Amino acid sequence: MKNILLVEDDVTFSNMLKHFLERHKYVVEVSYTIKNASTLLKENSYNLIFTDLRLPDGNGIDLLKQSKNTDSDIPVVLMTSYAEVSTAVQAMKQGAFDYISKPFNPDEVLEVINNALEVKTEQITEPKKEDKKVSNSHIVTGISAASKSLYEHIHLVAPTDMSVLITGESGTGKEVVASTIHTQSLRKDKPFIAVDCGAIPKEIASSEFFGHQKGSFTGAINDKIGHFEAANGGTLFLDEVGNLNYESQVQLLRALQERKIKPVGSSKEIMVDIRLITATNEDLLSAVEKGNFREDLYHRLNEFSIKVPNLNDRKDDLILYADFFLEKANKQLNKSIVGFSHEVLTLFQQYNWPGNLRELSNVIKRATLLSQTEIIEKEVLPEELKNTEDQYSIPNEFSTKENEKKLIIRALHEAKNNKTKAAKLLNITRKTLYNKLKEHNIS
Repeated sequence: MKNILLVEDDVTFSNMLKHFLERHKYVVEVSYTIKNASTLLKENSYNLIFTDLRLPDGNGIDLLKQSKNTDSDIPVVLMTSYAEVSTAVQAMKQGAFDYISKPFNPDEVLEVINNALEVKTEQITEPKKEDKKVSNSHIVTGISAASKSLYEHIHLVAPTDMSVLITGESGTGKEVVASTIHTQSLRKDKPFIAVDCGAIPKEIASSEFFGHQKGSFTGAINDKIGHFEAANGGTLFLDEVGNLNYESQVQLLRALQERKIKPVGSSKEIMVDIRLITATNEDLLSAVEKGNFREDLYHRLNEFSIKVPNLNDRKDDLILYADFFLEKANKQLNKSIVGFSHEVLTLFQQYNWPGNLRELSNVIKRATLLSQTEIIEKEVLPEELKNTEDQYSIPNEFSTKENEKKLIIRALHEAKNNKTKAAKLLNITRKTLYNKLKEHNIS
């Protein structure tokens, strides 16, 4: 049975909630103050903290910070009657799993708790070292099915020495994935060398990859170490590998097969031990079929493949990424923007994001610079976002009661009856959704 620490100063309400949760097979311990809750956290082990925001001796965010110092894996859910955007964003930034507004529906409480405990279970099964490395490589741990699959593949292949081919649209974060694989590998203490193959002129490709000796060609005024030698012992990441010309492909294949290189103008061979990770936004298999890319090299690079999903395929993660990029922009621009207005978050969910994470990052950095208040409002967004109408998402305005019911049923179907996800699709709160379900008699 799961142990829940309930922190609520309203005695009547806390007793009612305690009995409700106990009927659903949870073990609940009640605390009425932060001081007492802190003591209980030191003395006992809990699977979840369910705390009110406003408490006699502080607020739930203070308790959240304390809990992270005690056990960073305990999910924390905040209850509040003050569901301002700034409060919610601050809580999520500090590591809260979710928040729920009073008064709430009993089913809503159970769903939030179940979701939090599911995440807790997943965290327990993953080594803490890996969690730390993911954080160090600046990759945001998403909650969408697409992101979970991506991270599973990263964790699976990272400890091996297999060559990895990363595919995905431009701006999806392929280099971040490559860096994360490196930081979770046995080569993590060795160099990670990233190379943009599209930026290398074919005339000097050999020199870039393998180095050269002084005087070996016009302009070679000094000895130069190539990317292979620089990455020796570590990981070499070749971005946009499909841009390599045929001659460079041959040289790359030979270096990988023989595990040795020869700098331009030198007769001395250098043994190299590297792990190769490549990335492309092209269809390399199609390039192979057209004769534009060597098939033997393709198979050498593609010992294991990872497809990075575009932002539209992981809209559940969008707010997490938005918060991450906002924090980054605040540091870069010396600003202190707290969060986003509800209208902005709705536009973010509706927009198609053709530039993926790179576009989201740029939009938020620009908005952070322009914002004169602590909340990013619609006025500082680019015109393409302000005028967007996402024809692929579920409309967030209901024209008639009949249409409203159809949209809710459709959202529930797409979310596989997950009320939280359905509410996000509809761009309404969970509380509003539960009220609508009751109003339309939808079970």
